[in-house]
Amino acid sequence: MQVPFLDLVTPHVELEEEILGVVRSALRSGRFIGGPEVEGFEKEFAEFCRTEHAVAVSSGTDALRFALMAAGVKQGDIVVTVPNTFIATTEAITQSGAVPAFVDIDEQTYNIDPGKLREYLQSGHRVDAVVPVHLYGQMADMDPILDLADQYGFTVIEDACQAHGAEYFSRTQNAWFKAGSMGRAAAFSFYPGKNLGACGEGGAVTTNDPALAQKIRMLRDHGQSRKYYHDIEGYNGRLDAIQCGLLRIKLRHLGEWNEKRRRAAARYGELLGSIPGVVVPLEPEWSRAVHHLYVIRVGDRDGLQSNLAAEGISAALHYPVPLHKQNAYATAGFGDFPVTEKVASEILSLPMFPQLGAAAQQRVAEVIARSLCSCHATADRLAPGFPQHI
Repeated sequence: MQVPFLDLVTPHVELEEEILGVVRSALRSGRFIGGPEVEGFEKEFAEFCRTEHAVAVSSGTDALRFALMAAGVKQGDIVVTVPNTFIATTEAITQSGAVPAFVDIDEQTYNIDPGKLREYLQSGHRVDAVVPVHLYGQMADMDPILDLADQYGFTVIEDACQAHGAEYFSRTQNAWFKAGSMGRAAAFSFYPGKNLGACGEGGAVTTNDPALAQKIRMLRDHGQSRKYYHDIEGYNGRLDAIQCGLLRIKLRHLGEWNEKRRRAAARYGELLGSIPGVVVPLEPEWSRAVHHLYVIRVGDRDGLQSNLAAEGISAALHYPVPLHKQNAYATAGFGDFPVTEKVASEILSLPMFPQLGAAAQQRVAEVIARSLCSCHATADRLAPGFPQHI
């Protein structure tokens, strides 16, 4: 049995007639930029995220960059995030004119460690904004981050590019919140492999701030407040009507798809949780993750990935080289982040998508067990200090 890492074909085949209907409508109306499909998607996505506004843009990177700029981040400001994320997070920071800085991650959730953020602030470092990344489909621990924002006066912009529909229980407010509804603004990506993916590039910013939403609408459209009246210098960052129409169709299925991911994650937990040498993801009681990725940790990650590939099972790495170790930042002098560096050598993303079946997961688990329990695996391959379970 071949087990792909994700399936981008099945959902599009299942929705093919609806999708083609959107394309035909655009061809017959000539409405390719803006219009009712864009406005409809923005309204529906805002409702899904439980926010007042959503602004569709051309990519998740643009979403984060525009959110930072609209929130007032400017040249020379310091924006803190984590080194365990895709480089688009820091690209958005630097392209807004700001300077990125890192704090390390929590070893159990792989998201920003609020305790380390507090230590960073207490050490006297200037911080103008913080970008918590909701990695792998699970939200960062937002309560302490927002408490620190109130105390130190910085802006919080969520990187929710992997967290469409994820939820967080705020102990301070005694309520559940959707990803994208807790910071000043949030960025989402609709790259095809996301839980809500376009048939190409796409992104959106969510916010409850009407002035910020209006600023992003201008930024994405050459700074125009109305046609040919440019209040600021902006960008060409619009999301086209066809993509918005496709996303409207998919958004109606996102709740069901996320629930299927949750069930698949639970099956993985049952199948893998008792295998020596495997650390399965932790989902704290304050989290309802949507499992954009299902990431385990093992001592001999590369060996396991090779064994899976030999059995026709595709696995991936998210992310093998932390940002502070990337050549792009070789002269930045970010420092060392031991938890991120340790985790980066052990993480392995297993197949995860809504249509993933129990039989395929059973096969993945069998290959993992056989690989780790072979005579040359497990104890001899565990990295120093590698936890058996977290």
